[in-house]
Amino acid sequence: MLADQRMSVALDGKPVKAMQSSHSHTPQTALGAQELSQEIKSFINGVDTVQGRKLSVREHARCAVRLLRSVPACRGAVLEHLRGVYDEHVSAFLHNLETDGDASSAVSSNLEDIIQEVHGVLSEFIRLNPRAWAPLVSTWAVDLLGQLSSKHAGRRVAPHSASLNELLQLWMSCAATRSLMEAYSQCLAAMLAWCPDACVDALLDTSVQHSPHFDWVVAHIGSAFPGTIISRVLVCGLKDFCSHGAKDQVLMDKGSRVPKIGSVVGILGHLAAHHSDSIRKELLKMFQESLCPSSPMSPTSSSTSWESSPQLRRAAVPFLLQLAAMSPNLFGAVSADLVELLRPPVLLQLQAFLQGLPRDELDNMLGLAVHLISQSPSGGAQVLRFLADTATPASVIISGPTPSPHEGVREGCDRLIQLLLLHLHKLVFNCSDGPEINPHLLSSPSKRVVPFLEELQSHIAQLCAETLRLERKRHLWLHQLLCLLSVYGGVSVATETFCQLLTQARNPEELALAWQLHTMLSSCMAGLVPAAVARCVAQNHTHTLGPRQLRQLLLNLAAAIQSQDEERRGAGAAHCSMAVQVGAAVSGHLHDFGPLLLHGDPAVSHATVRLLSCSPFPRTSSPAHLLLLSRAAVSHFFLALRRRSESAKVGKDGGQASEAVNCSALLLSRFAAYSPLTLKAVLQQLVEGALHRGNADLFGGQASDMSGAPVTAAPAAPTVGASLLDINCRFGTAVNFSGSVWSVFHAGVIGKGLQVRIATKEPDPAGIIQNVQTLVSVIVKCCSSSGLNGSINGSRSPADSDEPPPINAEAAKVVAVTLVENVCPDVANSELSWPPEEHARTTVERDIHIRRCFEAHPVLFPLLQVVAAGRPALCYCSAVLRGLLATLLAHWEASREGLSTDSAWHLQASCLLVSCMGEGQLLPPVLANVHEAFPCLTPFEVRLLLLAVWEYIRGNGPLPQKFVFSSEKGHFFRDFSRDGDVARYVAPIHSVLHKNIDRLGHLCWRFQL
Repeated sequence: MLADQRMSVALDGKPVKAMQSSHSHTPQTALGAQELSQEIKSFINGVDTVQGRKLSVREHARCAVRLLRSVPACRGAVLEHLRGVYDEHVSAFLHNLETDGDASSAVSSNLEDIIQEVHGVLSEFIRLNPRAWAPLVSTWAVDLLGQLSSKHAGRRVAPHSASLNELLQLWMSCAATRSLMEAYSQCLAAMLAWCPDACVDALLDTSVQHSPHFDWVVAHIGSAFPGTIISRVLVCGLKDFCSHGAKDQVLMDKGSRVPKIGSVVGILGHLAAHHSDSIRKELLKMFQESLCPSSPMSPTSSSTSWESSPQLRRAAVPFLLQLAAMSPNLFGAVSADLVELLRPPVLLQLQAFLQGLPRDELDNMLGLAVHLISQSPSGGAQVLRFLADTATPASVIISGPTPSPHEGVREGCDRLIQLLLLHLHKLVFNCSDGPEINPHLLSSPSKRVVPFLEELQSHIAQLCAETLRLERKRHLWLHQLLCLLSVYGGVSVATETFCQLLTQARNPEELALAWQLHTMLSSCMAGLVPAAVARCVAQNHTHTLGPRQLRQLLLNLAAAIQSQDEERRGAGAAHCSMAVQVGAAVSGHLHDFGPLLLHGDPAVSHATVRLLSCSPFPRTSSPAHLLLLSRAAVSHFFLALRRRSESAKVGKDGGQASEAVNCSALLLSRFAAYSPLTLKAVLQQLVEGALHRGNADLFGGQASDMSGAPVTAAPAAPTVGASLLDINCRFGTAVNFSGSVWSVFHAGVIGKGLQVRIATKEPDPAGIIQNVQTLVSVIVKCCSSSGLNGSINGSRSPADSDEPPPINAEAAKVVAVTLVENVCPDVANSELSWPPEEHARTTVERDIHIRRCFEAHPVLFPLLQVVAAGRPALCYCSAVLRGLLATLLAHWEASREGLSTDSAWHLQASCLLVSCMGEGQLLPPVLANVHEAFPCLTPFEVRLLLLAVWEYIRGNGPLPQKFVFSSEKGHFFRDFSRDGDVARYVAPIHSVLHKNIDRLGHLCWRFQL
């Protein structure tokens, strides 16, 4: 009776009846002493004591379940026996799957109800007495799961290559493993309130022993209890890390150094897919609590909380570093929040913690931190900015002479950056292979991937901007990092980095960083400068750069090319210098930079002309590109003149505008000297642009219509649309009768009076003179170049530098022909001879048109003077000269003024005309000087002298064949002795001199034959 009582008592003193299950299975009655003894013998021997036969697996399992219900003290033996039952069921289940259900289905189904009955008994015991049953059942269940997973791993239905989700679905479809998983989950839920460590310890131990086949269990448990599993896994790993660290101070292999940390990494890695936020919060929480001062713990929590242990608190930071090193994804998840967490108070706490570590351990931690940063797949830019901000020395202006309160923190970050750069240098240049650097290795697919550098490749622009701030040590670190990035990323990253530095540099000091980068990369990377210039051109075409960035880029390229002369004086191998490479690269893209001369932003166009004016020209170029570039350069020249005039009107500093004009003039002169094609195009466009109605006001002219007459004022009443009547009333639409005896004059509309001239604004005489001088100087430089003779640079020998170079006759002919085409388009080039003066009546209309053009465009006379200097080019202006002289003769004949000075413009035109004809040697010296007497004569006397000029030119036609080239002087001249006697043309001059001897006596010697 006592034995029966003792066998029916549970560990907690409750009778067996109170612990028996009330589930849906057949109710079990209490066994007597005799029956209980027989059941124990049958369970131990595996033989039916009544019938004397061996028990089957199912019958033996039933016996074990009855003992578990009736004699809980036998639970150890029963649970050990049930391991075989569960294994038998799993084997049958997997075999059934492999044979597609052909066999063992009966065994599987017969054992499945036994497993359900065992699960019901264990579940009831855990519910009634969790403190007694939960630790035992949890350890047994998780260990059995590990054994089953390892034993049956690699089978056809559970291969090693299967994913975690596939294995989880497979094992959860098996009744045995599903029952064990549910039992462990019930134990863990029951133990959370009082002892979660034991349950999690069992999970970790089994995970270490049976990993990776046990990972599906960890994944399922962690998904069911994420908060508990994450925090307890970290604490258990920390305790194990601390205990192993105390026993073994020598850093060994990760597996022997910290046995459980691999399991911790695996568990957190499985949970990171759906619980990354919880993992991040727990990791940061452990880091913060490890640095905070310890607080008195309550008696109930001191036994389970790791914060109360100084040893665990000291090991927390090394443990987290080791954990992050084994799982870069975990470090990437917390790096961004960690940077935000490291405020000055936390940094001071971390510094105080690190100061207490031994030197070796501190060095190991720094090396591990460097390794973590270099292998971090995300957050690298934030980490770099934090380290640079913290390690940068405080500015003297900001902090003054007082030392920084965080000097220790700054020195620590400084050392960390230096170690990081050294580590990256070893990774990038692969120092283990020797000092030689293989440039092809950098772009090979077998290169070692550095996640930190991979992420920073998307932050090149920000890194360049920070580098160009030139903040003490900071820009040196970042510049070294840019160099490593360029080598690591290959030509594409190096090109982008170089372009960013060229675009963002604002002064020579900042631009020097780009040259230093090129110097460091030139040894392992060829063609960097041409690739960078090509990338800049591509960015311009895609409008990637704003006006300010584009302007800075152009100025920096110009500065690089302009430094070429200095390098030639200071270096021997100038052909290898970066300035030469930049110049050669830019010269290959002149047609791409040319359109920027007409950019809407004046600063961009000014920077472009600075670049092109100093850039070398390519040896060969297509005519289409040359013509486009010449047209853009000439258009920019006139825009620069207008901007200079406008800046002078408003009183602004015209330094930049004047510089733009000078650069534009230099560009045109160099471009004209490039080839005969460019010389002709530049001269033609300069003359056409000067006579264009949009540029006439720059040179003191006014807008004129096709007839040469000034444009009439617009009607007062606004017009809704174009009127055909108004168009037909315009003189330009009338029938042209030039060359016949008919002439059409249009002075107005009957009933409306004369045409109303446009009220023009008062021009600025100084500005007009300056513009005319600039235009003439540019044309003279272009005509003086040797472009038509095949020279590229247009330079002349030093012996001729004291004298101005002679104007090229062919270039002057281009100006003459262009001038005639624009002033009088219907004139043929063969009209060189002059008819008698009375025959000029047949060209009255054309002559009036010519005279009006000269009135509307005062710049024509300086252009004629340039043509006259390039003898015999003035001969090709014969028709224009004849028409202008005919209108002047008609004016002086009809004039009733007392003196010639009363007709100011006609007097000036007469003087300039005769002067040009004398300069061009269309007149002999005795006739070329008659204009000196015009201001002292009457209109009739002026007509007499001009008529003598007409008669001489009519008798001695202005033909180019009369000029002979002088090799000594380098220009053409005319021998007037071959033209016959000049005395008969001088007689009117002498008559006028005798009549006005009192006023013209001092000029008599000028007219001696």
